[in-house]
Amino acid sequence: MTLGYDLYWSFRSPYSYLVTRRLVELERDYDVTCTVRPVYPIAVRQPDFFAKSDPLWFSYFMLDMRRSAEFAGLPIRWPVPDPVLMDPVTRTYPKEQPHIHRLTRLGQAAAERGHGLRFIDEVSRIIWDGTTDNWHQGDHLARAVGRAGLDLAELDAAIAADPDRFDRTIEASQDAQRAGGHYGVPLMLFDGEPFFGQDRFDQLTWRMAQKGLMHRQGKR
Repeated sequence: MTLGYDLYWSFRSPYSYLVTRRLVELERDYDVTCTVRPVYPIAVRQPDFFAKSDPLWFSYFMLDMRRSAEFAGLPIRWPVPDPVLMDPVTRTYPKEQPHIHRLTRLGQAAAERGHGLRFIDEVSRIIWDGTTDNWHQGDHLARAVGRAGLDLAELDAAIAADPDRFDRTIEASQDAQRAGGHYGVPLMLFDGEPFFGQDRFDQLTWRMAQKGLMHRQGKR
């Protein structure tokens, strides 16, 4: 029996990036499918969130981000540029967000074509692994999308033809995320049970094993 789960995921979340490779390997080796449901980060949903947060929140976040990447054996650097534009004085986020809106809509388009997990894996690497400056320029994004088995121009054209539909779908995913039990990312929702955070991957697979998770043929 094939198991399935929903993945609520953001391109601005380092923890989303850190869990993705393990989710790719899980689907490669086990009879499980992931439904990728891209959502906007908290900075877009609540533009004043960081302006109101305790300064210790951010300093600990940066420390933990680097430590978690080191523990996972993955490279990480804050993206250049940041997928979400911020006013450095007020620490608030303007409504116009060219990068994160495009990325999230592209992620939704990829998911609809059955390549969601491969897409977020390849694209998050060029954003987060520190090897690519100006990931939004040149052919960096197109090449990453190509490695995921898709064509960037085709995805952009599909979004341009009906951007409101993509926005409605993303908003529906955000509503479903909260209904599933949490507002943060990455959130894996399996059999009605939420697993929030990249550090809940082992508990996710433990629960799946209880529900009959099986190796794919030839993967033992």
